[in-house]
Amino acid sequence: MCRSIKTLRGSAEPVTDDDVRAAALQYVRKLSGYRQPAQRNSAVFEVAVDEVAAATQRLLDGLAAR
Repeated sequence: MCRSIKTLRGSAEPVTDDDVRAAALQYVRKLSGYRQPAQRNSAVFEVAVDEVAAATQRLLDGLAAR
C-alpha cells in the first residue's frame, strides 16, 4: 500500500516507539490523503495515528518469534 512504510517485524535492530509511530503516521497520511491535516482535522488525525501505533505495537508484541 505505501512503499515508504518499512517492515518492522524481523528487523535486525529492535523496533522503537519512534519506528512504530512513523509507520502509523505514514499509514494515516496515505489513507486520509493529508500530509498535514487542516487545524480542524488535526485532533482526529492525531487520534488515528495514536490508535494505529497502539494496534501496531500490540501486533508486534503478539507475533511469535521465528
